[in-house]
Amino acid sequence: MRRATLAVVAVSAVAVVATIAVLAVGSGGGLREAVTASPEPPSSSAPVSPEETSPVSGTDAVAHAEAFLADWVDEGRVVRRDEGGDTVSEGQAYGLLAAVVARDEATFDEIWDWTRAELVRPDALLAWRWDNGAIVDDEPASDADLDAARALVQAGSLFGRDDLTADGVELATALLDELTAGTAFGTVLLPGLWAADRDPVPYNPSYASPAAYPILAEATGDPRWQELAEGSAAVTTAVLETAPLPADWVQLTADGAVEPMPGPFGGGAGVEYGYDAARFALRYAESCAASDLALAGQILPTLSYEEAPAARMDLGGGALTEETSPLALAARAASAAAIGDASAARTDLAAAAAFADEYPTYYGRAWAMLAAAMLGDTPIGGCGAERGVS
Repeated sequence: MRRATLAVVAVSAVAVVATIAVLAVGSGGGLREAVTASPEPPSSSAPVSPEETSPVSGTDAVAHAEAFLADWVDEGRVVRRDEGGDTVSEGQAYGLLAAVVARDEATFDEIWDWTRAELVRPDALLAWRWDNGAIVDDEPASDADLDAARALVQAGSLFGRDDLTADGVELATALLDELTAGTAFGTVLLPGLWAADRDPVPYNPSYASPAAYPILAEATGDPRWQELAEGSAAVTTAVLETAPLPADWVQLTADGAVEPMPGPFGGGAGVEYGYDAARFALRYAESCAASDLALAGQILPTLSYEEAPAARMDLGGGALTEETSPLALAARAASAAAIGDASAARTDLAAAAAFADEYPTYYGRAWAMLAAAMLGDTPIGGCGAERGVS
């Protein structure tokens, strides 16, 4: 097993960076695939460096958050410089979470003010993509709306701001109203409005956030959050009964089957565990429920076949690329943390941070930051601090 051969955290992180090629650009969201039926290729395979970057410890969530805000936020807009300079609702949500982690009220206000002015739709959901001064795709993405609602509620508590809490409750309620559906597994998140009334139901396993559900349930007093938690857990259990790793996309049939898909409409290069599915372990490892931790930890043996996990794998753990990524390493850190191996988690978090520093991309930096926050003691909620990683 590779756990027995890794060197100490600092040395292993540097060694991995020096010896393994990196995929510099993440997918940046399954909604693009859902809308266009095939993902747009990244604008360049080379990393795009912000004006300032500085090395960040793998477990220092605050330093990660400050670096993300400094390097990727411009007057309230999270700019995907390595993907053409556009902005997506997912990125704005990550920025809001980063501002909560950094306890930076002024930057939080800047990000939310820009988001509210440019992306909030009449139904209170967030339009997905903005470019060159205007919305270019007004479809909402449920993972972005869920993360943003969570950030708003947590910021309201942290900063003593009823206005932010109210905005979070409004967004959370709109999400329940518009972006959930009943299935054979119970209530689940729809990836977007485009998925409503489709049969089978398109589903992205990495959108579910067990730590966010109780936070929003308490803020809204809405029992549907518990129904969503139960439905998400049932689907995730079924997904991991289908294959050792979750797919980026699956579909849910009326008779209770889960079928891995290369994309929400069946298009794409092939079924894989990639830049969407890897987020699953992080979202479940910060949960307070033992059953969720068991699901996050279940994929660790498959992720541990190689010294560094590939950025894209088949569902049996076979590498589909020779490259790794900060998210791939962070996902394995989360899976290790979920079973109580804090030392292994710290090693992979250090490697993820080193990659994000060496190859500074929007998606890589975002998930190195979120991993440290989700597995550590930060004000975004969840029980990550109990994993003993920070």
